[in-house]
Amino acid sequence: MTVHDDLREPLVSAVRTAIGDDLRSLVSFTRDDFEQLYLRSDLERGADVEGFVGNERLWFDAVTAYGGSELGEYQFTVRAFTDGYVVRAIEGELGAFATTDRMPIAEFNEVASAMRGVLREVQENGVEQ
Repeated sequence: MTVHDDLREPLVSAVRTAIGDDLRSLVSFTRDDFEQLYLRSDLERGADVEGFVGNERLWFDAVTAYGGSELGEYQFTVRAFTDGYVVRAIEGELGAFATTDRMPIAEFNEVASAMRGVLREVQENGVEQ
């Protein structure tokens, strides 16, 4: 069993609860691997998930670079596109990102909080990575 197996059900559930039908896809990742945990049924496989993951992995080290900032502790990142968003959260050595349809930007705090909670819980339970 991998960390992604342990994340699948609780992370998909938490993010679907926070985002609802606007969730397009959900990917969990570590420094070494990744897995697409969810893809909405009306979307076709074939997106460059590995390219997205490569970019998101860069932030494992960058998260600590923000430590001690007068802005406080890093929490999550949202990227806006013409037709939707990418929201990424990292906890320790686990990360996840979700892609969404257009939705109110204020809702991303709830989404990221749900993601971080599941990532933290799975990591604290000592799951194999």
